[in-house]
Amino acid sequence: MRISIIAAAVSATLVLGACSSNVVNQEQTNTKQVKTMQTAANNVLMKKSPLTYQAPQFDKLSIDDYEPAFAAGIAEHNTQIAVITNNPLAPTFENTIVAMEKSGELLTRVSKTFYNLASVISNDDYQRIEADMGPKLTAHEDNIYLNPTLFARVQTIGANKASLTPLDQRLVEHYYNNFVRAGAKLNDADKATVREINGQLSTLATEFSQNILKSFKNDTIVVNDKALLAGLSESEIASLASAAKKAGKDGYLITLVNTTRQPILGSLENRSLRKKIWQASSQRAMSTNGPVLIKLAQLRAQKAQLLGYPTWAAYVTADQMAKTPAAVYDILDDLAPKAVAKAEVEAQAIQEQITANGENFSVQPWDWAYYSEKVRKAKYDLDENIIKPYFELDRVLHDGLFFAMQKLYGITFKARKDLPVYHDDVQAFEVFNQDGSSIGLFYFDPYAREGKGGGAWMDEFVTQSELLKQKPVVYNVLNIPKPAAGQPTLLTFDEVTTLFHEFGHAAHGLFSQVKYPSLAGTATARDFVEFPSQFNEDWDINPEVIANYAKHYQTGEAIPKALLDKLLAAHHFNQGFDTTEYLAAALIDMEWHSITPDTKIDDVAAFEKKALAKHGIDFAPVPPRYKSAYFSHAFAGGYSAGYYAYLWTEVFAADAFAYMTQHDGLNRENGDKFRSSVLSMGNSKDLMQDYIDFRGSKPTTDALLKRRGLVD
Repeated sequence: MRISIIAAAVSATLVLGACSSNVVNQEQTNTKQVKTMQTAANNVLMKKSPLTYQAPQFDKLSIDDYEPAFAAGIAEHNTQIAVITNNPLAPTFENTIVAMEKSGELLTRVSKTFYNLASVISNDDYQRIEADMGPKLTAHEDNIYLNPTLFARVQTIGANKASLTPLDQRLVEHYYNNFVRAGAKLNDADKATVREINGQLSTLATEFSQNILKSFKNDTIVVNDKALLAGLSESEIASLASAAKKAGKDGYLITLVNTTRQPILGSLENRSLRKKIWQASSQRAMSTNGPVLIKLAQLRAQKAQLLGYPTWAAYVTADQMAKTPAAVYDILDDLAPKAVAKAEVEAQAIQEQITANGENFSVQPWDWAYYSEKVRKAKYDLDENIIKPYFELDRVLHDGLFFAMQKLYGITFKARKDLPVYHDDVQAFEVFNQDGSSIGLFYFDPYAREGKGGGAWMDEFVTQSELLKQKPVVYNVLNIPKPAAGQPTLLTFDEVTTLFHEFGHAAHGLFSQVKYPSLAGTATARDFVEFPSQFNEDWDINPEVIANYAKHYQTGEAIPKALLDKLLAAHHFNQGFDTTEYLAAALIDMEWHSITPDTKIDDVAAFEKKALAKHGIDFAPVPPRYKSAYFSHAFAGGYSAGYYAYLWTEVFAADAFAYMTQHDGLNRENGDKFRSSVLSMGNSKDLMQDYIDFRGSKPTTDALLKRRGLVD
């Protein structure tokens, strides 16, 4: 079993406690047993799905299925691990490592199904089960990794791995490293402490995540006067009215996206409303998540020291490409002054625009998007509302993304309307190679809704594995505002880029051709996994691709060349803001995870302010992309001391795209080379070597600086 699946799902991972009644009527017992057997027989999680590639049977799934399936899955996995641990034969790669890879089939299936759906259709029941299962799954993982007898078997195999193939050696190293990093070498007292910390971390991470979900529901802005919405299009206003009606409210309902910046601020003319929205965004969840995140950071610091690391950041980076916090700080601090300098130039242009409008105030965070859009219009004669009609969602998906992937990799997509989906908004596709062979399944979930986490992401329902004879079943999630009924979904160009980005992750999962599930697909270092996604972004501005999808949703006419030229010329616009807000969030993440256990922190905002000042990135008009209280990546999403990875991997992405551009760009030769050298490899060999196999050398930052518009 890819045990890390459980850890990723709940930020750690059960001992099953038996319960019974002392006095039970035999008839009641028999009735209960029959009911349990009937329930198990009807529980679709208890056995492999008969659908294509084990796609989940969403139409037959009940909320009541999860807890019995979790219990059965944990019990089954416990039995399998006990057989491996107590095997009287000498430990071998097959009877220990491969046996662990094959174990836990039921628990993997229920964990993937539950946690994936808990992130997209959450409700009180999902949140209750999530809160209950988190500590249990954490304990289950601890029981495996802190088992001294099992670890001794892994050690023996590791000491004699020289005779194994390079792939098998890598899997042994993977397991050995996981055991050690979990605390397998600690004494019994320290193991007990680690167990206690892990349980608390799991509970706190779940609480943090659920507080954010509640915030999406509760931290909304209701506008009763339509005049205050001046600047929005009639279709946008209709969408806000529809959202209010659906929520049982009068007027117009504005909901927040996951980042500090709010896209709606780029259009709203009313400054007081802009300020109200921005403050709601930047201050959300502070009262609930402030104490939670402080405790999370302190417990992580304590765990890191138990495991022999000075800080949590040191613990995390030791297992990544960066290797040390110093390497991370070096790249962030090197870029910070360049980014702030560019943001200051942008701020000056915005301030001049404010003055030109006859207004007398200094630019504030809630002004930036609105006035930067005016600057962009003046500089490039470019209006977002004129652009959006050329980026209709279905056309961008089919004639943009799918077209580019066909040109690059020879793949095609066939709608699978026969497969059930977990929400009416979701589309299912089967993906095929040019020769007609099937690759796997891809689900696309584009719209924001209540019960769905913020942001955009990719994950798997089924991980590719030659060992387990599994093809990949992956999905992409976006959070595009859903238009009113009968209206088209018109995207901003940022949303177009996000769509391409997330499919880069999907391609990484779909193209995997790896034997072992623990090394397959996106199971790579955090500071590598964002490379394929960021690489995929830039195909949205490839001339051949954009000419194929940028067509007016009403007339079908291609975007005028003059407008397209303006769009491409403005591609690096506002990069000072974008880079500064990202770096600020990445540095806050690193600073939270560079504390020691005894660091006293009473004020989250004060900690953030001090961290930003320390790195010279405390530029008030450009706040961090995420503030701590809603920074899911850092405190609930598996990117603790890891948000830097987006920049780290952008070095690879920019370098790779520049290399392809120099070699005729969008063609099968380039795509096949990238697919075979990088996307198909998972974590089956050294990640830097994967890149060298593709590029012929390590990446440099030259292309990154150009991509970010920080150099000419």
